[in-house]
Amino acid sequence: MNRLPHHRQFPSDHYLNRELGLLAFNRRVMAQARDERTPLLERLRFLCIVSSNMDELFEIRVGGLKEQIRANASTLTTDGKTAHEVFRMVSSAAHALVEEQYQTFNQEITPQLAAEGIHFIRRSAWTEAQRTWIRDYFIREMIPVLTPIGLDPSHPFPRVLNKSLNFAVELQGKDAFGRSSGAAIVQAPRMLPRVVQLPPELADCPYGFVFLSSILHEFVGELFSGMTVLGCYQFRVTRNSDLFVDEEEITNLRTKLQGELPHRHFGDAVRLEVADNCSPAMTSFLLSQFGLTEADLYRVQGPVNLVRLMQVPDWVDRPDLKFSPYAPGLPKGLDKNPNIFATIRQGDILLHHPYQSFAPVIDLLQQAATDPQVAAIKMTVYRTGTDSVLMQSLIRAAQNGKEVTVVVELMARFDEEANIGWATKLEEVGAHVVYGVVGYKVHAKALLIVRREEGQLRRYVHLGTGNYHPRTARLYSDFGLLTANEEIGQDVSEVFKQLTGLGKARTLKHLWQAPFTLQPNIVACIQAEAEHARAGKKAMIVAKMNALLEPETINALYEASQAGVQIDLIVRGVCALRPGVPGLSDNIRVRSIIGRFLEHHRVFFFHADGEEKLYLSSADWMERNFFRRIELAFPILDHRLKKRVMLEGLRHYLADNQLAWEMSSDGHYSRKRSPRAKPRNVQAELMASLGH
Repeated sequence: MNRLPHHRQFPSDHYLNRELGLLAFNRRVMAQARDERTPLLERLRFLCIVSSNMDELFEIRVGGLKEQIRANASTLTTDGKTAHEVFRMVSSAAHALVEEQYQTFNQEITPQLAAEGIHFIRRSAWTEAQRTWIRDYFIREMIPVLTPIGLDPSHPFPRVLNKSLNFAVELQGKDAFGRSSGAAIVQAPRMLPRVVQLPPELADCPYGFVFLSSILHEFVGELFSGMTVLGCYQFRVTRNSDLFVDEEEITNLRTKLQGELPHRHFGDAVRLEVADNCSPAMTSFLLSQFGLTEADLYRVQGPVNLVRLMQVPDWVDRPDLKFSPYAPGLPKGLDKNPNIFATIRQGDILLHHPYQSFAPVIDLLQQAATDPQVAAIKMTVYRTGTDSVLMQSLIRAAQNGKEVTVVVELMARFDEEANIGWATKLEEVGAHVVYGVVGYKVHAKALLIVRREEGQLRRYVHLGTGNYHPRTARLYSDFGLLTANEEIGQDVSEVFKQLTGLGKARTLKHLWQAPFTLQPNIVACIQAEAEHARAGKKAMIVAKMNALLEPETINALYEASQAGVQIDLIVRGVCALRPGVPGLSDNIRVRSIIGRFLEHHRVFFFHADGEEKLYLSSADWMERNFFRRIELAFPILDHRLKKRVMLEGLRHYLADNQLAWEMSSDGHYSRKRSPRAKPRNVQAELMASLGH
């Protein structure tokens, strides 16, 4: 059973809605796409990120709302709304955001790209030479893999994959068998690129691109010989993609999950996107096929899947239209001593990604895999990618006779398949693979290496706020700690013992662990600050995270604010707390930082009557992280490193006036910019101070 606190009852208007908070976050990302100061190709990339984020919003959050509506659930959200009410608000806000997104694409980004010689060439503008080349491409590359499906009693409406590109075709006439159904569906295989680049000599510009949808629209008649095409309309359906596996009713989680994954592509439909030229009759037909209503329909002027344009900036060799290349730096000492174990023994090492390289973590595991003195390696895996050098090192370590234990979280959303693959490969070489604890996701980021030195065993530890994923370590801001501190090593060893074995949870000396001590300790620290404020002492809380939703923690923050504690919260995404409400949260300020890198680290600071407690964590302040996941928060004990985290992880962020958005009590955000103040861009400053 998951452990949940007994929440005090607070008025629902003390909280903001989670789904609307997610949409507000996407509006802030959208602002990056509209910002003229953002390099042009990066603006296109931000536009694609919005589409990707919206896909997940519908697949998970809207999918969940629709399930509640279907079940006629009476449960109210923390802000006192029914699923029906939330869905209506989300639908309205999502339609407005999508409209702004395509308006930005068509009226701002596309014309500016064209002015730079980067064209998305419309069918109406094709030259005869271009049309000839494109038709040849259609016949050579597309026709062999396309399967047109005429709709009639023997050919019912096909199963449409989640988020796949499809075309609804209206036809007139009879085919070779005398059939005249009037409609057909053409599914575009995922192997086909959604954007095709023309040869420069044909494009009449340095970079000319044609949408796959334009190609099929132009030549779809060749799939229906002798019939007249009355209309061809692209469409895309989004489905509920949350997996449900009753872990208490199964004997093998991996086997059950492997059976469930294919169903993700065919979950209940939650959204239909169609081209704006789709006829009313075809639109109604598609809605009925997917069991959707007008509220679920999104008409778009352009490609129905902007995510697939994410590759375009990579294809265009225009450094002047992208962010400047950045080379992450290394902490002092790591670049001089090739033996990373010796360097860690000299003192704790703080890594601040992506400003500092992830290479030391890779090097640590690679050295451990081949070092004859290393006896055991234990590691948690949540997201690591399909081609991971870290997983390869674990495999090599097992092959070299090391005792390798890997806690693989099979239920890491959208990474289940990759994690199943790594679990299988690790088992094949003799590694111990466990899937955590029934009912809890293992989200903690921990690596433990046991090495024999001078006749004794010494523990080396890496703890982090982000995943063991080298690619995202170049894009996400995260902290990592390398330490040989024996007490922290004992704590981490105890956590692994819990994850792989059985027994009561023992008290940890330094680490806070969910679902046991993390949330109670955070609430206790907040309450202690309130007591200090009431006693007339200095009291301060500064915390950075991705999301703030857990009601008991929010209520503790409200009470601390009323006691006089100064509270600064840096929350990248959704925040259910209302800042600046008179009598409730006068002393709380909330800001969000949106920039080149995705803000991902979690940093918690409590003044603690001058003790200055500082913790880094894998957990956001959400119910799922506190009570349904295994998470860790770890202290920074080294005074020098503590000062670095305070400066790089908190103070710089509070001083930013370029990437920062200030949150108002009604949940709206406004840019924190002053024309008279010196520009402060936290990400630029960290690149300058920590880069190579």
